[in-house]
Amino acid sequence: MPDDQQPAASGATSPADRPTPRSATDLPTLRRPAGPPRKPTDNRPTGVVAGWITRGGSGPCYGLMDENGTEYAVYGPNAGELRKGELVTLRLTARDRSVDCGPGIPMRIIEE
Repeated sequence: MPDDQQPAASGATSPADRPTPRSATDLPTLRRPAGPPRKPTDNRPTGVVAGWITRGGSGPCYGLMDENGTEYAVYGPNAGELRKGELVTLRLTARDRSVDCGPGIPMRIIEE
């Protein structure tokens, strides 16, 4: 075999085998916060509760478990069909116990 047709030396790497060079610029570093936020960062309007329907149907009584595990007995004569397991966000207000909607904090759905 002529000298100019010798196989490449073992251990040689092709450009595809080489690691990609790192960027010449440094990544920004985050500073430590001075303390906790002064105001909550996930504010919801007053009376708005997000959670899952635990007792559904066509109403007027429903069960609702909020994101913190609080159970509500919700009354909503015009709320329509709410299915068990459905994630909802409802505007609620306190109500008297004249209607028994089962276990939980008695609340009424505010119609908008």
